Amino acid sequence: MLIAGFPAGAWGTNCYLVAPAAGAECVIIDPGHQAAPGVAEALQKHRLKPVAVVLTHGHIDHVASVVPVCGANDVPAWIHPADRYMMSDPEKGIGRSIGMPLMGELTVGEPDDVRELSDGARLELAGLELTVAHAPGHTKGSVTFGLPGAADIPPILFSGDLLFAGSIGRTDMPGGSMDDMVESLTRVVLPLDDQTVVLSGHGPQTTIGQERAANPYLRQAAAAGQEAPEAPRRGM
Repeated sequence: MLIAGFPAGAWGTNCYLVAPAAGAECVIIDPGHQAAPGVAEALQKHRLKPVAVVLTHGHIDHVASVVPVCGANDVPAWIHPADRYMMSDPEKGIGRSIGMPLMGELTVGEPDDVRELSDGARLELAGLELTVAHAPGHTKGSVTFGLPGAADIPPILFSGDLLFAGSIGRTDMPGGSMDDMVESLTRVVLPLDDQTVVLSGHGPQTTIGQERAANPYLRQAAAAGQEAPEAPRRGM
């Protein structure tokens, strides 16, 4: 397994390239603001051939480079239908103006080939099997992507802005809901094995075991009825 990840752009959003090995086909996860040069560099360095872009949600910090990346590599983009509108109307997705200087650097719109994700779908791409889990809370169309473990490789969860090391995604923007977030954490995250490696949309990697023990939001989800910590403001 090869996973090349890097933080990109004004929001430091993690973009990942995932492949069975160097020199193989790959999937690109969340090419956000100013991610295109990093994607091109990683493709060349690891001799990868992209077959698809997959998106954990529609916020501009995760999708800003979808059009140039898909166009340069002639690949489709996958997104949940509830968040698809944000690719063409990013300001509607965050409830405020992005700002003219930054907006001038963005390529707003959809790539030529957009395909829609559904809960429980299994995407067989680049020799990988990604399991999709619909996980609203940060946005209505947020999803996670899971990869099964094998031999000495633990399971992997690409959590987007559902779960971070020590925190969770914010819920105060259009489509966000703390109730939905807690339900998604309970349904999607809590059943996972403690050894599962979490690669999130922002910040460092962690594991489910570490978050189960120390993340106050995940602990609150596990103990129904406890008062939730104050909602975070991390991410877009």
